[in-house]
Amino acid sequence: MLFHLAANAVVVFHLGFILFAIFGGWLVLWRPRWAWLHVPAWAWGVWIELSHNVCPLTPLENHFRAMAGEAGYGGGFIDHYIVPVIYPAGLQPQHQVVMAVVLLSMNAALYVAAFIRHRRKNRR
Repeated sequence: MLFHLAANAVVVFHLGFILFAIFGGWLVLWRPRWAWLHVPAWAWGVWIELSHNVCPLTPLENHFRAMAGEAGYGGGFIDHYIVPVIYPAGLQPQHQVVMAVVLLSMNAALYVAAFIRHRRKNRR
C-alpha cells in the first residue's frame, strides 16, 4: 500500500513538473522571480524531449510500482486519468521534437513579454 501511494505521488509530482515547465512562463509574467525555478524546469523539459531520454521520475515510479507488486497501471483515478497524460500512447520521436519546439517558442514569447513588461514598469 505504501509503495502504491509513493508511485502515485511520483506521478502527481511528475505531472505537476510537466505543467510547470509548459505553463510556468505565465507565472513569470506575473512575478519575474518565478524565472529562477522555471528556467531550469523549462530547460530540463526541452532537453528530455530533444534527447529522447526518459525522465528519472519514470523509473522511480516504476520501481515503486514493482515494490507494490503491480505489473502496470491498473485502476484508480491517478492511474486512469493522469498517467495517460504523462505517457501518451504512440509517442514518437518526431512528436517529442514538436513538443520541444512548442515548449521553447511558447515560453520564449512569454519571457520576451515579461522582459518588456518589466522594463516598462521600471521606466515609470
